[in-house]
Amino acid sequence: MSYRKVIGIAGLLALGCAAGGYYWMRERNAGLARAWASARASEPMITPATELPAIAPTSTPAASSPNRNGEPAAGPGLPLRGGEVLDYTANVSSLNNVATLKLQVGEHKDFFGKNAWHLQAFAHTESPLRMVFELDDQFDSYSDAATMTSLQYEMHLSERGQKVDSIQRMTATGREPAPPEATETRVLPGTRDPLGMLQFLRNVDWTKTAEVRCPVYDGHKLYDVRAKLVSAGEAVTVPAGSYKSSKIEIRVFENGQEMKDAHFTMYFANNAARTPVLLEAIMPFATAQVQLVHAK
Repeated sequence: MSYRKVIGIAGLLALGCAAGGYYWMRERNAGLARAWASARASEPMITPATELPAIAPTSTPAASSPNRNGEPAAGPGLPLRGGEVLDYTANVSSLNNVATLKLQVGEHKDFFGKNAWHLQAFAHTESPLRMVFELDDQFDSYSDAATMTSLQYEMHLSERGQKVDSIQRMTATGREPAPPEATETRVLPGTRDPLGMLQFLRNVDWTKTAEVRCPVYDGHKLYDVRAKLVSAGEAVTVPAGSYKSSKIEIRVFENGQEMKDAHFTMYFANNAARTPVLLEAIMPFATAQVQLVHAK
């Protein structure tokens, strides 16, 4: 598995949370670690536009049709609340609290002439994992307020003392040049980044939508992500409390082929905010859970 694919899965794996645990589990295999280091040195950071797979944002309605923009039916307005902060802990196999994640909804603002939300995620590894893999990452998304399509995605990474800053301005037309501090990144119409995708999934009315499909760009590569309802009344207990939730299965495709080495499930509380309370990831070498600890 290439470095870019590892990053892609980790980005989707709770949007950066549990990334430390994921990378650490991968690096336990010395051969993979050497291959990973080689790939990291040789592979480009951004997939050229000519290599992007042909993915179109679609949905399969169960009881109603998509709206005129092709998005699934949803309630009135996005259930985002400026200032919302969600704190999570990540467990990998028998190791608890290997990493923490904070998701934050920032300002609802004008972003270069477009109405946008500023979304953030902060991921940190915790002891004892931190002694072998120190990770302090920040992700920023500026996403269209109505559709959560990505306008700009930023990664500010600090892993084992190595720092990487990436600011990518999304464009589907090439007619929106990036400012000097950013890189212009060509994506397909309707593309979301991981933070925008999570917030978008919170807004889906799963009683009226059987499946959601859209391109997701994780900062390195474009994926076809498909999500569908598995259960509408799943009981979930996490450190923040017990919830009735909607269980959503997430499948990831790369170049038309489903990625079989990782399986993701999201649980959204059946409350007004549709709070994401749990993410489960089943991988060949480990099972990871990202659990809500506190919401404010």
